[in-house]
Order: sequence, then C-alpha cells, then structure tokens
Amino acid sequence: MEEDNIYKKIQEAISSLPQNFSVLEEQIDIELQMEYFNYRRDLKTNFPTELILQHKADLFDESVPLDEKKNLLVLLASQEKVETFRIIEKYAKNPDPELREWSILALQESRMVIQSSLMDEQQVYISTGLGGRGQKLRYFVVLIGRVDDMDYSPVQQKLLKNELDFAVSKNDGELEEMTFQKNLAIGVMLLPVKSDLQGVFSSVISECNQYGDFIRPDIIITNVKRMSIDEIKKFINRKQ
Repeated sequence: MEEDNIYKKIQEAISSLPQNFSVLEEQIDIELQMEYFNYRRDLKTNFPTELILQHKADLFDESVPLDEKKNLLVLLASQEKVETFRIIEKYAKNPDPELREWSILALQESRMVIQSSLMDEQQVYISTGLGGRGQKLRYFVVLIGRVDDMDYSPVQQKLLKNELDFAVSKNDGELEEMTFQKNLAIGVMLLPVKSDLQGVFSSVISECNQYGDFIRPDIIITNVKRMSIDEIKKFINRKQ
C-alpha cells in the first residue's frame, strides 16, 4: 500500500512537469548530488560577480586546495553570467579527477541559472543517480523468475528480451543492456520521463507468462543506481 502511494505521488509530480525540462545525462551518485545541493544551500553566494571572477584562475592552479575549488565552482554557478558558465565549462573539460562530478553539477546549475534569467521563467532539471538522455531517464530493472536459483532457459531468455525490447521501443525508449543471472533478468534502459512504467513492465510480464507463467508479477525498478547481485538478493529476501 505504501509503495502504491509513493508511485502515485511520483506520477502526479511527473504529470505536472512543464513541457520544457532538462535531464542530467551524467550518472552521478545520488549522495554526491545531495552533498552538492546542501553545500550550495549553506554557502553564502551574495558576493559581487567581479570579486568571484578575480579568483577564476584558481580553478586551474594545481596548488589551490580542492575545497577552495569546490567553493569557487559553486560561487561561479550561482551567477547569471555567460562568462562564469564558460569558466566552469572550460574547467569541466579537464578537471581535477576528484572534482569531475562536482564540476558537472556546477555546470548544470550554471546553465539553469542563466536560462532562468534569460527566459524569465524557472527552469526544471531532473537529476537521478543513473542519469538519462534528452527527456528520457535511465532505469535499472530486475524481473524475477518464479523458481529461486533456477536459470532462465534459453527460450525464456530470448522471449523476455524480445518482449522487453518491443515494449520499451513502443514507448519511445531504448533497451541498453540485458543480462541474466540465475532467475534474475537484469535490464538497463532509457524511457521518457512521463512513461507509464507500471504499464510497460506489466505488459512484458503478462505477455511472457502466457508461455509458462515463469516471471513474478513484482519487479525491482530504480533510477538511483545499479544494484549488485547481493543487493538484489537482499532486497528480494527482505520483501519476502
């Protein structure tokens, strides 16, 4: 019941999205994203742009501590200036390895701030741990065989992959990966943000189960991260 309510709230939020929104394409750990947004919230950013720009060379100075560069990236991203965007963009092409993902988040925020200023309307960005492409999100999906620790047969594997590929393509998506581990069918795919996820995967299971009723009706789906086999098994055992 709780999961149904969460799904309903997510669908309501998605349906209220404006026509123009952007998706963060990079796959960045969700905890790092939260760290960035909390950092951005707590950092004082009411410095004059001219003062911030006086320190732009610090980004490219190897002797400057990484924490100072983190501060500077957030400060640059808060400005409604194309110049500050170009500075972040230049740095993001060859960043300190430890700040690669941080610079990507700063570049996204800078783009959003400038677009909001130019268009005089709030821009909407959607970011998940698995990223996306265009107006599509990337999902990690696990379909579970009814018999524990039994391999999907070659025929079942082919049927499931074909049905999943068909259903995803039909909904303007793309099946990027498909692997099998015992009774676990693991897929990675892109689907439009406003897709009816429940409908897509219910149709796949329904079609496949006409040939032996070999897939459970419940699935695992997330756009937060790729789960390891151990994590998948622990999740299944906890739900059982």
